[in-house]
Amino acid sequence: MRVPVKWLKEYVNIEGILEKELVEKLVLTGSNNEGSYEIGEGVDKVVVGKITKIIQHPNADKLFVCTIDVGEEILQIVTGATNIREQDYIPVAVHGATIAGGIKIKKGKLRGEVSNGMLCSLEEMGFDKACIPKEFDDGIFILDKAYPLGMDILEALDIKDTVIEFEITPNRSDCLSMIGMARETAASFERALTLPMGKINTQVDDINDYASVTIEAPDLCPRYVAKVVKEIKIEKSPVWLQMRLMNAGMRPINNIVDITNYVMLEYGQPIHAFDLDTVTDHKIIVRRAENGEKFTTLDDKVRALTGEMLVIADAKRTVGIAGVMGGENTEISKTTQNILIEVASFDKSSIRKTSKDLGLRTEASSRFEKGVSTGLPMIVVNRVCELIETLGAGTVIDGVIDVHPDPAEPVLIPYRVEKISKVIGETLTLDEIKNYLELLDIQTIEKEGQYFAVAPYYRLDLQKEIDLVEEVARIFGYDKIGMTLPKTDTWGARTNAQLIEEQAKLELLSSGIDEILTYSFVSKKDLDKINLSANSMLRQQVELINPLGEEYSVMRTSLIPNVLDVLARNNNRKVKQARIFEMGSVFLPKEVPVVNLPIEKKMLTIGMYGESEDFFTLKGACENILNGLGICDYYFEKEENHPTFHTGRCANIIWGTHIVGTLGELHPHVQENYDLQVRGYVADLDFNLMIQLAKADQKFTPIPKYPAIERDIAILVKDEITALQIEQIVLSNGGDLLESAKMFDMYKGKQIPPGYKSVAYELVFRAEDRTLVDEDVNSIFAHILKALENELEAQLR
Repeated sequence: MRVPVKWLKEYVNIEGILEKELVEKLVLTGSNNEGSYEIGEGVDKVVVGKITKIIQHPNADKLFVCTIDVGEEILQIVTGATNIREQDYIPVAVHGATIAGGIKIKKGKLRGEVSNGMLCSLEEMGFDKACIPKEFDDGIFILDKAYPLGMDILEALDIKDTVIEFEITPNRSDCLSMIGMARETAASFERALTLPMGKINTQVDDINDYASVTIEAPDLCPRYVAKVVKEIKIEKSPVWLQMRLMNAGMRPINNIVDITNYVMLEYGQPIHAFDLDTVTDHKIIVRRAENGEKFTTLDDKVRALTGEMLVIADAKRTVGIAGVMGGENTEISKTTQNILIEVASFDKSSIRKTSKDLGLRTEASSRFEKGVSTGLPMIVVNRVCELIETLGAGTVIDGVIDVHPDPAEPVLIPYRVEKISKVIGETLTLDEIKNYLELLDIQTIEKEGQYFAVAPYYRLDLQKEIDLVEEVARIFGYDKIGMTLPKTDTWGARTNAQLIEEQAKLELLSSGIDEILTYSFVSKKDLDKINLSANSMLRQQVELINPLGEEYSVMRTSLIPNVLDVLARNNNRKVKQARIFEMGSVFLPKEVPVVNLPIEKKMLTIGMYGESEDFFTLKGACENILNGLGICDYYFEKEENHPTFHTGRCANIIWGTHIVGTLGELHPHVQENYDLQVRGYVADLDFNLMIQLAKADQKFTPIPKYPAIERDIAILVKDEITALQIEQIVLSNGGDLLESAKMFDMYKGKQIPPGYKSVAYELVFRAEDRTLVDEDVNSIFAHILKALENELEAQLR
């Protein structure tokens, strides 16, 4: 919700309150701030000018030379704008001016003609292009009347303003309006609130002679209010109204539409105006649509309706989709003479379903689906008519049609002083509670010794005592509530699995790998992008009944696509190196279609890319995690059949008969699918299995007292012999004195026969109780060499 501060000041006096203080206080009372910005910030030396003469540029067909009067001097300015005329008042950026974006304007020449400045569009004055009136989309802004020449444009049009953006929670639909935010401000600072009167000075004739309204679906439309205005004059809105709408994020269109949008922003109640002369028999009928009915909306699209949808119809046809969008058959145009103003209440669930089914979300539907009070229509329709009369846009017909079959009674909420005090944690008196509630326009009445709060008509969220607790607490001030600990004899602690997870994350962060968190809902196409085969078990996925879209239609069975999405996004944004991990659940259905809850399996996926990253960097990160969790006796085994990884650059981590995970370089096709411009590396680990293998009680040995004997061994073996095979033979034949065996060289070249390789290992021997001598090691070394020769046909080099 965008809140222009100058507009807010019309309802509540906030003089003396700094913007920072205003934001902080509203945040503390429940209105989360999403930032703020200045309208006109950085715009300097842009003044009011008048075009006195326009001639064709002598050297350019698409340029014009304009003579501009800016009060103290006459300027010559060259422009390409085609929407200007002589005698127009326009904004002029003179020599030395600054426009939006920090662009400096200097005098110069265009095709040989002197240009002493620039004529400005609204976008160049700092307005969002999406909010600019269509007539000025690609042209100069034409002022609506004469202004003092040379006057600063920001001052002349009263443009400069601060806009604060607030995030409004779905339960507070009343705050999707300027008056709603004014109420919050008034309550937070204990200031008086001033609301529009909605007073109409002159009304003629009788509305019953002009229109009638019938509600055939009262369950979906509890109230429908209508007024009629004749002798309509369709024209541009005054600048102040256009500026208000643009500051609030809406595009001005014409005076009637702008008034309805203005009042909608003011009260949060959507409004629609029909060209009354196009409504058959001047009858409005609120009913359900006919199954299969076709209807063309204002956006010139044909919509197929169902019998569950609520529509506004006349005596012969549908003229609008209730609460969503009107139809082109009753659209207001330049020839419109008489209008019917609709201000109605609609069932929020019906509007949400209709909007979703049609794929049509509008300002009106977004408000109706959150709930709009049935107490607003009469106030709002009078406010619309007041503004129409004020702007001289038409003559208001006397009377109002108000079809309200079942008016709702005020909501009375019983509350207890002791309960409110206990939940908040502060001792409050009845008078204090009543005062806090009255600041929010919530009155208290007493019946038979019980206190009841009367919920204001616009506060649809107030239903129970706990709702009043929240209201009292936020006005009292969350920052004033003392800190207390729960009164309990027991304290919670992390489970063993949580402790292991914490330790694993610490190891990853220590390795320079950052944690990410992604959605569990993904697209079916994600598994195609990682090259999974059509018969892979991971393609059995839990499908959502009501997905937000195709990209969130199933629950993930692998974390690899999520991690690759993040890697690719960083790479595309010129991040040269990235190391990330996600620890999260995948969801494996027991059967398809799903009957029982799926199996939730925790996985750990690591991804990285960059000049300094390779397979061994990733392998080292995996070893750090496994060793940090006390998992021993694992080894890496070559994997050649995983479709996601590059053949020959992939390995499985094996513990006993279990595969702990798979790691390797991404297959080129996968890199291409993600538009990853560099080599990527991924490890996918079964964290549930790692939790079972982890050992919290790791034992450490003291630093050895006695020196070691180191022996190097270089052997010639066939290419197909793996390092793992060699190490297993060496370690199994090394006895208790062999402390470690590490490969330090592998060579293939001229001195090595084809089909063979030379592998060199460093063997370290040590005894815990004495200093070893060569005789202790020689026999062991010979035994190891003999085993290598017998089992691998190895030759000593």
